Amino acid sequence: MTRYLALGDSYTIGEGVEPAQTWPYLLAQARGWSTPQVIARTGWTADELLAAMDGAAPSGPFDAVSVLVGVNDQYRGREVAEHLPFFNRVLTRAVALADGDTQRVFVVSIPDWGLTPFGAGDRRGRAAISGAIDDYNAAQAELCAMRGLRYVDITPLTRELAADTAMLVHDRLHPSGAQYARWAQLIAAAL
Repeated sequence: MTRYLALGDSYTIGEGVEPAQTWPYLLAQARGWSTPQVIARTGWTADELLAAMDGAAPSGPFDAVSVLVGVNDQYRGREVAEHLPFFNRVLTRAVALADGDTQRVFVVSIPDWGLTPFGAGDRRGRAAISGAIDDYNAAQAELCAMRGLRYVDITPLTRELAADTAMLVHDRLHPSGAQYARWAQLIAAAL
């Protein structure tokens, strides 16, 4: 059975939903993979994910490794140039955990939280948040292309669903199980 490792932040662990409703679990179910091993926590930046990977010491090789991280770097106001070296190190670790096979690793784009009801209250404004998310995603996509890694762009879907309260949990920021199901469908189709 395919061993799957999911690396990330609140979007990977599914803040506010049961584990079985998260996109990694739904993706694994759709693909017939084993239950994913998840190294993720709400609020983690790319450098915090790296430190957690050191502590968790996941035992590869994995047949599939996903990476979704960067939103907290953006939220904290870090420049893309500050984020990228840590993100690149996460990718290097992900590839190593996939036995050096870049075809086993995929990156999921950062959702646009600025269009959610939570984001509407942020002083930076929706346009600035969306622009920063676009900058992060463009830089991540470019790095993935250079490294030969698959990049799955879910951001347009998150923008489409951002105002639908049925697609968000109680915090009016994080996706609901229904939204994660849509992500899993999109990601499965891209793989």
